[in-house]
Amino acid sequence: MCFSATASFSGGVVLLGIGAFTLKSARSPLEWPFAAIPVLFAIQQLIEGVIWLTFSAVTPLLNTVMTHAYSFFSHVLWPIYLPVAVLMIEPAGGRRRTLTVLVVAGAVLSAYLLYVLFAFPVVSRPTGQHVEYDSPHFFAAAVMTLYLVSTTVSPLLSTLRGVKVFGALALLSFGAAYYFYATWFISVWCFFAALLSTVIYIHFAWRPTDRGDVRQTSGILDQPDTLEKRT
Repeated sequence: MCFSATASFSGGVVLLGIGAFTLKSARSPLEWPFAAIPVLFAIQQLIEGVIWLTFSAVTPLLNTVMTHAYSFFSHVLWPIYLPVAVLMIEPAGGRRRTLTVLVVAGAVLSAYLLYVLFAFPVVSRPTGQHVEYDSPHFFAAAVMTLYLVSTTVSPLLSTLRGVKVFGALALLSFGAAYYFYATWFISVWCFFAALLSTVIYIHFAWRPTDRGDVRQTSGILDQPDTLEKRT
């Protein structure tokens, strides 16, 4: 997390637990990528915990390696991974065509940011009880817009309500992180997004069982907004 090494490691461990239960709740291989999101966030938070330790231990090489590992998650992985994961669980219908376009857009963005990650060194530093990532790249406005579309609009377009809720909360957390923590935006938004892992767990765990019955507090998040059937 963006506050301290202890918070990052604690959050990572908690997310690993949530991720394990979420993966266990997945019913088919097509659901595994979306169900694995909490685990991936956990790994990202654990990496940031190590980054915090490198500041006090004065280990520049480890700091560089961990900073770029964290940046791979935040910059390269999520723009392509999220739309692909959403597409894989989306029922048949017109939304799949739109999501496919977002997958292509996310792939282009991830490829560009991967190039940037190698071409322009990313630097992390502790400022104001947060980790600041200095990640220069060209066409910042266009990149940020495409990143936002890939990571938040793709789940918002899903017909599954739980996925849609995740996208809506991700978009709201994006705005909050940028407005209140612009300097530390990368770290803070990833922290907020990690908290949304609970929504993903609810999406899989609180839904109709194979026998068709619905748990008393569930079912809602797993229902499609349309009458389209799964492929």
